[in-house]
Amino acid sequence: MTGYQEIFTDPSYTGQIMTMASPHIGNYGVKAGEEESGKITIAGLVVKKYSDVWSRPGGTGSLDDFLKAHGTVGISDLDTRKLVRHIRDHGAQNALISSTEMDVEVLRERLKAAPSMEGTELSSTVSTAKPYEVGSGGSSHRVALVDFGAKRNIERCLVERGCVVRVFPMATPVVELMAWKPDGILLSNGPGDPAAMPASVELVKEIVASGLPVFGICLGHQLLAESLGMRTEKMHHGHRGINHPIKDLTTGRDEITSQNHGFVVNRSDAEQHEAVAITHVHLNDGSVAGIRLKGRPVFSVQYHPEAGPGPYDSRYLFDRFVQMMKEHHKVERTVPQNA
Repeated sequence: MTGYQEIFTDPSYTGQIMTMASPHIGNYGVKAGEEESGKITIAGLVVKKYSDVWSRPGGTGSLDDFLKAHGTVGISDLDTRKLVRHIRDHGAQNALISSTEMDVEVLRERLKAAPSMEGTELSSTVSTAKPYEVGSGGSSHRVALVDFGAKRNIERCLVERGCVVRVFPMATPVVELMAWKPDGILLSNGPGDPAAMPASVELVKEIVASGLPVFGICLGHQLLAESLGMRTEKMHHGHRGINHPIKDLTTGRDEITSQNHGFVVNRSDAEQHEAVAITHVHLNDGSVAGIRLKGRPVFSVQYHPEAGPGPYDSRYLFDRFVQMMKEHHKVERTVPQNA
């Protein structure tokens, strides 16, 4: 019902047609500053009823104008709840929207030629082209954020906790990351199949070997798992939305989370990995929702603690990351320089 602007600009949705189950979309328009990236990233939009009339304090325009400005196609007056049920039964699948070609057979051939999400690397299409910084130079902690398709709210959540964040392109060598002298490294969310990103898997392996605190979110979580020798696999229809129940096995507490992923870490691989502990599980299907590396300041989750908009239940994960950086910094200061 709310948050569609953030969804449509989330880099994790790159290349995907978005179906909204809420029957009315567009009723509150759009507002500058609430984007999660610099552009609309979805490939198309499917809604039941589009509202031409919009009203909102501080609003800056209609959703229709926003979509047109970014060249994104949309279609309305479909039974989206029936479509959602179809996806649940038959799985996520390729689709297309056309307002020019109307020959069904021609469209079928185009659809057959569309690549599967499985085996497709997309992060390179949304990762920043050059490094940039957010936050105050006098901040307590320096976080290197490796951008596989990062949401802006991840940056905000770190800055709110006294961090200065330098966002690096996904292919940045570890030596360049370390030259900035970060206190911790965050592996961001992003689109595509993690198994199709061997160079990124190797990069994460080197990052873990650095000994710095590491926090992975969504795709970052999957790449961490791959770097540790665990497989990731495509889900039937993925986890989408802001109401997914998760159990934190370290505290026993449940939390409601925002999720957006079509791949997941193989549960058997995670259970059998001697150096890995499963820290979070999805209460609907038992899938792996979080892991940590035993004896190391390295952890990750398969959901979005920055959740903008969405529940705040998982914001504590940023606090954990900050605490890890504090503890790591204390240890570093107590080690003799000639040790």
